[in-house]
Amino acid sequence: MKVDILVITAHPDDAELSCGGTIVSAVVQGKKVAALDLTRGELGTRGTPQTRAEEAAAAAEILGLSARENAGLPDGFLANDKAQQMAVVPYIRKYRPDIVITNAVRDRHPDHGKGSALASDACFLSGLKAITTTDEQGRTQNAWRPSAVYHIIQDRRIEPDFIVDISGSFGQKMRAVKAYRSQFFTGEAQDPKDVTPISTPAFMDLLELRAREFGRLIGAEYGEGFTVERPIGVSDLAHLH
Repeated sequence: MKVDILVITAHPDDAELSCGGTIVSAVVQGKKVAALDLTRGELGTRGTPQTRAEEAAAAAEILGLSARENAGLPDGFLANDKAQQMAVVPYIRKYRPDIVITNAVRDRHPDHGKGSALASDACFLSGLKAITTTDEQGRTQNAWRPSAVYHIIQDRRIEPDFIVDISGSFGQKMRAVKAYRSQFFTGEAQDPKDVTPISTPAFMDLLELRAREFGRLIGAEYGEGFTVERPIGVSDLAHLH
């Protein structure tokens, strides 16, 4: 399956939190979007790998993803090394995305920065014909390199290089976030010993405030910010506004 956008992030829910609105907007525009979660989030304080997999599937349906897979790499121990790079390359060649969206270049959780570098380098390696990989049926895959890699902004404040207007998709984004019932506040009573910083009403408020902040910078109600690895080229100045 060829997709327009492949979202490669460290944990189930990373995509929903930081680029869920962008995903929904792209799907509404007729683009195919797939997601690859690098780990199962098995070290998380709340939930289990099974519940998080179920939640990720529910969120994928809300977002309108064409496909969602999990690479099964070790949560908390992502490493930008040959073994993990070669675990990611086959997915890039399978989906042949024009654009890859991945984690923040640096963040509070060490997996985010490492996942960012891992995905970026895997995208480069995926374009090398001398590297041989096979698909699930054992067939040799063709080399493929995405045209662009963009990075989301997560816990740490990073100045965005561009912002996507998600005013029309913010509500759907938040529904996808709330599909992760084991992770975030959904209005239900919680045992105080199970409360984490991201399972509070304040965290949900923060998500909205961040989206409003990015939106205000571009004259929109809500936005999501991204950083780039190299300058974005345009042929019409009217596209910059």
